Amino acid sequence: MADLPARDDLPRYLAPLPKALEDLGLRLAWLIVLVNLVGTAFGFWYYRFQFEATNPLAWPLVPDSPVATLFIGLSLAAWKLDYDLPWLHALAFFGCIKLGAWTPYVQLFINGQGDTALWLYQFLIWSHAAMVLEAFLIHRYAEFPVWAVGLAAGWYALNDVVDYFVPFLGRVHHTTLPAEFTGAGYSHALAAHDLAAAAAVLLTLAATFLALATRVKKLENRT
Repeated sequence: MADLPARDDLPRYLAPLPKALEDLGLRLAWLIVLVNLVGTAFGFWYYRFQFEATNPLAWPLVPDSPVATLFIGLSLAAWKLDYDLPWLHALAFFGCIKLGAWTPYVQLFINGQGDTALWLYQFLIWSHAAMVLEAFLIHRYAEFPVWAVGLAAGWYALNDVVDYFVPFLGRVHHTTLPAEFTGAGYSHALAAHDLAAAAAVLLTLAATFLALATRVKKLENRT
């Protein structure tokens, strides 16, 4: 088996996984790619009703988690195939950090289980939490150049704007929140909307910091 990428000497907050777990994840990269692509397909199915209610021109802004799992699947596949795609690795890192953390937070502290089947509720929480772990594999093969981090930050900042603050083509486009349902429709004036928006913005900022800090520490290690 080919050697794995070297592990930089990064602080724990940038590389929280034990090296053995990182190595295992990288050795199982093709399996993880497959799992994420299956998750992407499931995610697009999960968003099917929201797609129906959305102008097709805005569809790329709707399925945040499925797009994030697509990014990480393609990022790992690109690394395995020896393609250097910094923009893709940065998008994958941002997507896994942001959506991987945002979804469990929303499910546990904003939505609750509600009418969601227990198996689906647990699946949504744990599958997204696993995305955060996947994010911390990427530093082993990606350098996070500033331009790529800027591109990823711009994409996810745009998502924050159109998801919560500025209606685009008639509506905001965040994932439908049962906690916003009033019986007569969905209200974005409720506290649930603000709490979900605040988490999304903070996680975009956190991903930006983590990616840039990883870049800086990698450069420091080479001087």
